[in-house]
Amino acid sequence: MRHLYLCPLRWADLDLLGHVNNVVYVDYLQEARIDMLTTHAPDRRADELAEGVVVAQHRVTYLTPLTLRDSVAVECWVTEIRAASFTMAYEVFDTDADGERIVFLRATSVLTPFVFAEERPRRITPEEREVLTRFLEPEEAAPRLSLSTPELDREAHWPLRIRFSDVDVFGHVNNVKYFEYFQEARIHAARRMFAGLAEQAAEERIDVVVAQLDVEYKRPILFRSEPYDSWTWVSRVGRSSYDVSSEIRDGDQLLSRSRCVLVSFDARTQRAATPPPEYHERLLTSLRS
Repeated sequence: MRHLYLCPLRWADLDLLGHVNNVVYVDYLQEARIDMLTTHAPDRRADELAEGVVVAQHRVTYLTPLTLRDSVAVECWVTEIRAASFTMAYEVFDTDADGERIVFLRATSVLTPFVFAEERPRRITPEEREVLTRFLEPEEAAPRLSLSTPELDREAHWPLRIRFSDVDVFGHVNNVKYFEYFQEARIHAARRMFAGLAEQAAEERIDVVVAQLDVEYKRPILFRSEPYDSWTWVSRVGRSSYDVSSEIRDGDQLLSRSRCVLVSFDARTQRAATPPPEYHERLLTSLRS
């Protein structure tokens, strides 16, 4: 069984291109997941699954830009149940005048029940397994994010400062905020990498959109006054797309990592485009493997 959630949109969800920002989608997924559990199993078993979990991994594929409307449909279901984790899948969509489905995004999340008072994961109980099985449509599990860290200089560094509002009721930074942190780190890296090119004629400038974003959560990020370390680098360069990889660390301890596929985008035609040679050269210069 799949759960259908109608998620309201807000004007503040949009980016400079008039599209729903890539970070905001993850908030939609979280809303749909909680609604699924609390709507279909409104008891203590569902409450613990809805609120007492941590995200181990998100894999998000962005298919078509989503523009402002009253609401968008989010379908979600369970694809795998293991001893101490379960995987959920999502599809964000709308229907056109002919009733055809327009899919904006597909995603999966690996979630682990967690005892926040003791800061440890726990196993899924038989009662919780019964709740999750109602939504089970088995699918092959996606591989975990594989990422090697190259030698980086200080230009790849960005100090990550946590706001108090980033923290949830359990004292952890909410999983959605990680997407925001990685976005801030990518923007910081892009400003440095493309410095001087933004002053060119408008027809020579290039926009980018996020096509794929995978985030792996290793350890919780907690609120504190001193910044964490964020490192960002270009890990692949293609003809019209490139990958940006990032890590969040506390000294030598890895807290989270991500890989983002960015596609050069022509805002006038709303299609992928080959970036100007100057941009491509900067990307190749920044490439680290």
